[in-house]
This record gives sequence, structure tokens and C-alpha cells, in this order.
Amino acid sequence: MTLRYLPDAGRLYGAEYARDPQAIYETLRRRHGAVAPVEIAPGIEAHLVIGYQAAVDVLTNAGGVWSKNPSAWQVRLPDTPEAAGMIGMLGHRPNALFSDGADHARYRKAISDCFQLIQPHKLRQLVTEVTDSLISRFAAEGEADLVADFARLIPARIFNLLFGRPDADSAGLTEALADLMEADGERGARGSEAFGRYIGELIQGKYAERGDDLTSWFIDHPAALQPEELVQTIVLVVAASYEPTANLISNTISRMVSDDRYYSSLTNGALSTYDALMEALRAEPAMSNYGPYFVRQPVHFHGTWIQPAELVLVSYAAANTEPTDVPDELRSDSGAYLGFGAGAHRCPASDPAVLIAMTAIERLTSHLCDLELTVPRDELVWRPGPFHRALAHLPVRFTPIRPDQPGDSPWAVQPPSSSTPSEPISPARSAGYATSAPWSS
Repeated sequence: MTLRYLPDAGRLYGAEYARDPQAIYETLRRRHGAVAPVEIAPGIEAHLVIGYQAAVDVLTNAGGVWSKNPSAWQVRLPDTPEAAGMIGMLGHRPNALFSDGADHARYRKAISDCFQLIQPHKLRQLVTEVTDSLISRFAAEGEADLVADFARLIPARIFNLLFGRPDADSAGLTEALADLMEADGERGARGSEAFGRYIGELIQGKYAERGDDLTSWFIDHPAALQPEELVQTIVLVVAASYEPTANLISNTISRMVSDDRYYSSLTNGALSTYDALMEALRAEPAMSNYGPYFVRQPVHFHGTWIQPAELVLVSYAAANTEPTDVPDELRSDSGAYLGFGAGAHRCPASDPAVLIAMTAIERLTSHLCDLELTVPRDELVWRPGPFHRALAHLPVRFTPIRPDQPGDSPWAVQPPSSSTPSEPISPARSAGYATSAPWSS
């Protein structure tokens, strides 16, 4: 599907883009202004919103012209492996991401209500158990890849447990989601298939036997999600929790260990883990280009004509870093700008995401307080892909911690071994699920 009028589309794939996406955004900004033509895979084009005000206008549905339904765009895709890989990320699903109006409100309420049942201190305890068990695997080695050994393992294990599956199942989920997020032809299609299989087995098990977990809460929510709606709601929650949280963790750590302002804060510096997280959300958001949108009728938008069947993506990374005079108090996310989106489709689970990332990073830096990169930060390799800003590796070294040395060690807390946390994650106790749900009265 080719855009009709501009041949010089920027490529959001390949090594050049992965190495320095900001250079691509700056070139596009000079040539096209706030909205630019891009190619997100060979033969798959889109409009990329790179101006801050333009991004806000899309995200807040200025003028009421914006829709999340990709059906008209999807049917025009070519029959190619690249297009098949994009369907996993951009194809229509009956869930909150790809719906408007009353349907969106119903789906979103189910997500918001169920996430409110997760008590923050229980979630923090679960993150501590998972991260400590991961740290214990490499602490004695004195070196690690904090992407492969740490950041990419945490969200899959956390949400696998929150959804009520055994901890051992998280490895398959991690692999499926990594393939899916690459959106790379056959690999993307394979990841989509494996992810669907995981979700199907999860839901089948919870229909048979409820638990104190997110899956069961979704099943019993008054929104009365139909089977396919339930599947796609859980698909959205798992996918939206995995890649963004993993990248937020690794991107934040990479900044902390390469900048003395953050590095010294591991002991007594002026800037905190939260400061580093907010800066990562602003300058290197985990999902750098996403938020798929479509227009309901032809629109002349910030200097560009957009037609209903054309894909529009919001570049959070480009919009966040655009030179602008917009005051900080008008930006979202306490200085993180559009790190979690804005408007009706703003991420409903931003607080749990920040809690997970902060807890994981603080556990890591409290035990391994002399972390340092083994290569300069500007030599780190980033994974290619149009949607994410994700490190391929984060190699570090540190003073080893032996399991037999005195004092507190990362493996002081036993790793999770059951399908759910050792204590319920919601306010429910022996009285049962229904009595604790906010919709039970």
C-alpha cells in the first residue's frame, strides 16, 4: 500500500534506523514538518506524527475525526510475509486498543477495574521475588547481559503469574512475545501463533477453575466479555505489559550506569531511579512509534492530507524530543511527556508499569551497587523494528556476590514456585473473589 503523493518515505527498519532513530526523525521533520511519510516494513507505508502538538491532537481526538479501527486499512495490505508480520501488531482485534466509543469504554473499564484489584504492596513483593531470583543466577559471575538475563525476563514472569499460570510457563511466553514484537515476516507470524496458543490455554484453564488472578477477574467482570473479547483483552494486556516494561527497565538502567548524575545516585547522588525512568520515558520511550490511528473522512492535518484507509502512527519518541516552547506543566506524565500516551487511550496501567520497573531496578542496584557498562553507551546495539526502542544487549560488570558470603544476598527471598503469588494479590481472602470486587455491590 503506497501513499499517493510523497516518494521519499523514511524507513523505520534496518540497522541505520536502529542505530540512530533521532537522526531519521530530524530529517523527516525538516522535509515534511509535523507529519511525515514512512515505511514501517518493505512495502508497508504510514503517516508518522512527529510533532508534539500534532501528536496531542491525534491522541485526544481533536475534531472527533480519529478512529482506532484498522479494518479498512487491513484489507488493503499486500499478501506478503512483511504484511503478515504487521497484522500481529496492527490488525483489528475486539479490545480496547482497536475500538471506539461504547465498545472502547466497556473494554477499558474491565481492564481498569481488574488492575485496581492488584494491591501495590503485593505487586512489589512479587517483583522483588522474581527479580531476586534472577539476580541470584548471575550475581556470582561478576558480569551479565541485563537485557537477556534480567529486563526481558521480568515482565513475562510477573504477568504470567498475575494471569494465574505456573512460573515455568513464562519462558514460552517470553519467546513468543519477542518474535511477535519484531514484526518481521515469518518470525512475527510465528510469534503471533505461539502467543495465541498461550492465551487459549490460559483461558481454557481459568474457565474450568477460577483463581485469585487477572484472568479470572476478566472472566467474571460485569462487562460480560464474550470469549473472543476476553481473548483479545488478555492479548492486549500481556503484549502491552511485556515489551514496554522490559524496554523501560533496560533503557533506564543503561542511562543510570552511563551518566554520573544517575550512577552516583545508587549511593548518594542527587537524581533518583524515578528521575531516570522519567527521562527514559521522554527521550527513549519503550514504544517509540505506535498508537495506530485512522481518520473517519479525508482530513488535512498539520499540512498533510490523510485518507480513511491510511495508517497513522504516533512517534512518541519524536514528539517528546521536538524543540518546542510548550511548558512542562502542560505536558503529561510529570515530565515524561507522552511516555504513556494521552487522552481516552492513555495507558490504563501506567502506575503498575512504573512500580514494576522501579522495584526491579532498585533491587538490582541495591545488591550490585558498582554496575558499569563494559562498552560505551553509544556503542550499545539496539534491536531493529519500527515500534520499539529496545536494546539488543546491555553488558555490565560488577563486584561478584557469592552465595556463601555474609550479609543480605539477592537470593534471600525464594523465587515464586506456584501459579499465583504466595498471598492473594487482591484484597480477597478466604471469603472469595466476588466479595472483594468493586462491582460486587
